[in-house]
Amino acid sequence: MKVIVKGTFAYNHRVLMQKCGFAPSKNREGEESFVRALGVGGYPRFHVYLDSVDEGLIFKLHLDQKKPTYGEGTAHSGEYEGEVVEKEAARIYHILSGLVR
Repeated sequence: MKVIVKGTFAYNHRVLMQKCGFAPSKNREGEESFVRALGVGGYPRFHVYLDSVDEGLIFKLHLDQKKPTYGEGTAHSGEYEGEVVEKEAARIYHILSGLVR
């Protein structure tokens, strides 16, 4: 799910996501992202990527149900839609909207 929050922020991405309850993480390509674990062992977890754009901030959210498996192919069990993802997106949007300058 992709959501934009319009405005300028007084904090960097790490601080913004920390205020939303997320911890920094890196994917296999070394790209920075943020996660919020829902279960013991780190899964399921919400996973967010952020992009700054002229009008504000775009966050891309999905729910990882289990750890990805890699071998000959890539298996990723991310959910990008649904009630749980929508509720989390609304929660993040509400927090970030309150941090706009």
